[in-house]
Amino acid sequence: MFNLPQTLKRLVIGRAMRSEELGETLLPKRLALPIFASDPLSSVAYATGEILLVLTVGGTAFLYLTPWVAAAVVVLMAVVVMSYRQVVHAYPSGGGSYEVVSKNLGASAGLVVAASLLVDYVMTVAVSVASGVDNIISAFPGLADYRVGFALGFVVLLTAMNLRGVRESGRAFAAPTYLFITAILLMIGTGMIRVVFGETPVAESAAYGIEPEPGKANLAGLALLLLALRAFASGCTALTGVEAISNGVPAFRRPKSKNAATTMAAMGLTAVVMFVGVTWLAMVAKVHYVDDPCQLTGISGDCVNYTQPTVIAQLAASVFGGSDSILFYVVQAATALVLILAANTAFNGFPLLASILAQHRYLPRQLHTRGDRLAYSNGIIALAVVAGALLWFYQANVTSLIHLYILGVFTSFTLSQFGMVRHWNDVLRTGTDPAVRSSARRSRVINAFGGVFTALVLVIVLATKFTQGAWLAVLAAAVLWLMMRGIRRHYDAVSDELAVEDARAESVRPARVHGVVLVSKLHKATLRALGYAQAFRPDSLEALTVAVEKDATEELGSQWSAYDVQVPLKVLDSPYREITKPVVQYVREYRRNHPHEAIAVFIPEYVVGHWWEQLLHNQSALWLKSRLLFTPGVMVISVPWQLSSAPRADRPARRAPGAMRRGEPAPVRDVPEPEKL
Repeated sequence: MFNLPQTLKRLVIGRAMRSEELGETLLPKRLALPIFASDPLSSVAYATGEILLVLTVGGTAFLYLTPWVAAAVVVLMAVVVMSYRQVVHAYPSGGGSYEVVSKNLGASAGLVVAASLLVDYVMTVAVSVASGVDNIISAFPGLADYRVGFALGFVVLLTAMNLRGVRESGRAFAAPTYLFITAILLMIGTGMIRVVFGETPVAESAAYGIEPEPGKANLAGLALLLLALRAFASGCTALTGVEAISNGVPAFRRPKSKNAATTMAAMGLTAVVMFVGVTWLAMVAKVHYVDDPCQLTGISGDCVNYTQPTVIAQLAASVFGGSDSILFYVVQAATALVLILAANTAFNGFPLLASILAQHRYLPRQLHTRGDRLAYSNGIIALAVVAGALLWFYQANVTSLIHLYILGVFTSFTLSQFGMVRHWNDVLRTGTDPAVRSSARRSRVINAFGGVFTALVLVIVLATKFTQGAWLAVLAAAVLWLMMRGIRRHYDAVSDELAVEDARAESVRPARVHGVVLVSKLHKATLRALGYAQAFRPDSLEALTVAVEKDATEELGSQWSAYDVQVPLKVLDSPYREITKPVVQYVREYRRNHPHEAIAVFIPEYVVGHWWEQLLHNQSALWLKSRLLFTPGVMVISVPWQLSSAPRADRPARRAPGAMRRGEPAPVRDVPEPEKL
């Protein structure tokens, strides 16, 4: 029979996959690069712009610092990539920074990394999508009013693609990522050729002056150093997502560690070449990029309504001969696509990390469950919901969102580096092979240098971005850290409470079982509940009703005698017309008077086929169950009676959840014969 929800689900997600097919989802390097490295590669599109935004606060006076700031970013990127290549080989299970820090610096420090990374993954989705929408608007300014709608739509699209599975999303996103790399390298190469032949490209904004912010035109000494450090911290957005490959090692084909390390090296080299090329080209073309367009002088029209093109848009227009050339639109389309798809790094990293945390009982266990396509569906959906809420709240504004960014990733970078230093210390303490010890010493130096470097960046980021909004990211990470510790305490407490110490003592049967059937009227549902209760063969059995209305209670008593029901009927008085309270008091009092007996309460319930019918029935039963379940020694048993509308609701549930994944055949629906009472 046609099932619309299931049909739509299969159309969006695809056929369910068996657990044995997990090996088919493993990634070759050519697909792993766009899946796990699209974030650091796409950061090239806005990292240079973030440096310029800071340095132009003093007009054009401090733009000479751009190459020095970029060089520092490149050095840091090289150190971080080398460090994570070591992490991939030392900890190939996929925990990445979380596993490194947990094993070497303790569980609490590991949770700091986990909380920081989870927050950063959410920000990766928000910033990447917002930046991609910005590039679309740079090419088509008339779409500026639809910024938020476009951003939320792209999040929904990314969610649907990732729910289809890692391999499928990689195939879909590979082409845009490689197109972006090709387009950027083509733009840089063309720009270099033009410079060599004396046709230096000039950006449109080069003709505009920049009005310095009040009091910042003549910075010197410590103030100038702080400005350079702030620009460096902003430029470090180019490093976001570098750790994703270390988290995704299990998704690679064998040999997993080698393939992951090779992919990371390719990612680092490509990102450095593109970042250096874009920054050099921006200096050559004299790109002027400011935080507030009203800082620009010489623009035509009202600065309030002026839409400032991104750095990539300005470079593409200057290199390829204007904003109406085909290659300009190719670069803009590729940049917009890869920025939006950069969020895919988070859609892979977040669910994997959340799954590991759930396995370690720091997050709800549902996050460790794979969906129909063997992806961690619950983690994907959770990420999409939170990132979508951020985009809506901040109106998909990159400038507002960027201040919440990169704080978490540098926290994980720093702790991971120091964790690796301790790891190499352990290797040197126990290892005897000279070659291994020599490699460990070299690696320890790299990690120690990287740890100090990233710690410095973390301090700079905190100092420069905290009051601009980074405090919210710190608060979110702190709340998440406390929440994960609370979840772990809960799971540990439940585990201790349910632990079996003496199987024979724990499985002692109650001395007697007293059955209670709740009755409101004498009808078919009541008779079924009485019959089922008798089939359980309790030691004693009674029917229980509450006298809310005198006439109705007397009528029930008359019917009980007329039909010669063999179960005694007990009537509870209720002067205030309550139902739940008298029943609960009676059951609890019986339990107190008979502490060695168990009580089985049978509650007739209607099974309905429409949601609005549920509002008309079963409300008393719901309240009674919610109260009785808290009473020790009391078992609550629902006895269903399917109304004529029930088959409507039964259609989507013909198979148990996960039946298709387990390969269970669809059952044949039997038409029940009328029940004889």
